[in-house]
Amino acid sequence: MCVSDRDEDRQLFRAAMRGVKPLQGATAGPPRPKPPPAARFSRADRLAVLEESLNGAGPIDPALAAGDELVFRREGVPLGVLRRLRRGEYRVQCELDLHGLTVPQAKQALREFLSEALARDWRCVRIVHGKGLRSGHRGPVLKGMVASLLRRIGPVLAFVSARAVDGGTGAIYVLLGS
Repeated sequence: MCVSDRDEDRQLFRAAMRGVKPLQGATAGPPRPKPPPAARFSRADRLAVLEESLNGAGPIDPALAAGDELVFRREGVPLGVLRRLRRGEYRVQCELDLHGLTVPQAKQALREFLSEALARDWRCVRIVHGKGLRSGHRGPVLKGMVASLLRRIGPVLAFVSARAVDGGTGAIYVLLGS
């Protein structure tokens, strides 16, 4: 292309663009580079880990993941009873929902609930602890606490994760004895 052809092209382009107004806010040129990613919660997470290590408020079982099923059967409880509990064949007589509670609040609520359940001779209860999806890297905090506490309470004969219609791995059926 020679110089005169370029001048002619420019004149044709200007003629074609006559009367055209530029868009407001439009920028000519490459887009601005995105800022480097920054960890939004890293400081808060480090502080939470430090606080949990000092207070012992973290999950007891670190291998527990959000999707893991909980299963516990005290010695002497037949496997058939555990199977029936897992299938939801026992009538749930009451439910406790721990969503939104801190670990100390949940412990207190769970103890009071179990005390009432034993006083009223309830045989099967459901405890909703959640799946821990908002717990971040710590995993399901309440789930681990509930499982650990129930294992230490003598009248708890067995517990399993609930059926999907009753909360799945975010809830458990608990079988109580006297």
